[in-house]
Amino acid sequence: MQPPNEEWPVIKIVTFSTLYPDAIRHRHGIFVETRLRHLVGNGQVESRVIAPVPWFPSKHPRFGAYAKAAQVAAQEVRHDISIQHPRYLLLPKIGMTLAPLLMAVSVYRAVKRLQRSGYDFDIIDAHYFYPDGVAAVLLGQWLNKPVVITARGTDLNLIPQYVLPRKQILWAAKRAQAMITVCQALKDVLLEMGVADERVTVLRNGVDFGLFYPESQRDDLRARLGITGKTILSVGHLVARKGHDLVIQSLQHQPDVSLLIAGDGEEEDHLRACVVSLRLEHRVTFLGALTQTELRDYYAAVDALVLASSREGWANVLLESMACGTPVVATNVWGTPEVVSQPEAGVLVERDAHSIAQGLIQLFEAYPDRAQTRRYAEQFSWESTTEGQEQLFARILAQK
Repeated sequence: MQPPNEEWPVIKIVTFSTLYPDAIRHRHGIFVETRLRHLVGNGQVESRVIAPVPWFPSKHPRFGAYAKAAQVAAQEVRHDISIQHPRYLLLPKIGMTLAPLLMAVSVYRAVKRLQRSGYDFDIIDAHYFYPDGVAAVLLGQWLNKPVVITARGTDLNLIPQYVLPRKQILWAAKRAQAMITVCQALKDVLLEMGVADERVTVLRNGVDFGLFYPESQRDDLRARLGITGKTILSVGHLVARKGHDLVIQSLQHQPDVSLLIAGDGEEEDHLRACVVSLRLEHRVTFLGALTQTELRDYYAAVDALVLASSREGWANVLLESMACGTPVVATNVWGTPEVVSQPEAGVLVERDAHSIAQGLIQLFEAYPDRAQTRRYAEQFSWESTTEGQEQLFARILAQK
């Protein structure tokens, strides 16, 4: 089956995910938005987004992430894509088990409003297997619409460890028309759970080469950012699974290396205390949360990106760094070996401070040409992912 072309009607989808950026949480699920923008930009697929947020009664900053969710508008438009944010009830303690049903009930009314407005879509395109994917399959059954679920990481490499969510994931996997994973490692999880191979397609994330690119005047960029000497960058939410503390600790084995940390989150106080206890204040700088444009400058200016995660589906930061010509040192987990598979990409390490330090020493002793690192990244474009989605959607509709 060939993808749609001028002779085919445009495929109409509803993109359904709690992981989608909004005016309040700019980087929340940006990888879902990026893939969708490339898909609809091809002209063969049209989408409306339904990105439910948990209901919360207060917008006071002391309530953190819940307050931010409460500030999200009911409707908005980003990059010419219409987005609805219906509220769903997220109950403490038992919420994890009931979330798919509560989410589906809440979203059902929003979907029906879409249909009444004249947007009678063809497919529900769900991102994140649990609870989103399970809720999407419920909606698909109620509305008689096919569902495609994309698995992205924690939804398969962590959540199936819980008995009831695992059962619901299996229930949804049997009833979805197709599944997408962003790496082979996540597909292997579904296969081990009993899902048939032909029902799962691997479509890896790409990178925006217009946004992430090497800097021709790199010395000037480094001077503007105040970067001197060997400098490494650690990017991601300041949470335990990202391993920023391990990168900090690795500096004990590298007296000539400085570290920049980009991100915000619940672990910031702990990480700052770690820096002080190791007397590394003069070598570690916290940058806070950065925009993608700001990140690009730091990617291009530093000497290596370090990603010390315990779990990753397909880590976009690795490709973003490599697209800027900067090699990486990354923990050998889940989909990461599929991203870092050649010396010009970087080095894979075990997840401890000593291994990270040794990986950096190895990288700097045989530092790749930055142009080669960029060329390596260029094999991961969005075009093949967009084509794969179009083909999959067309095949599902042809079978109806």
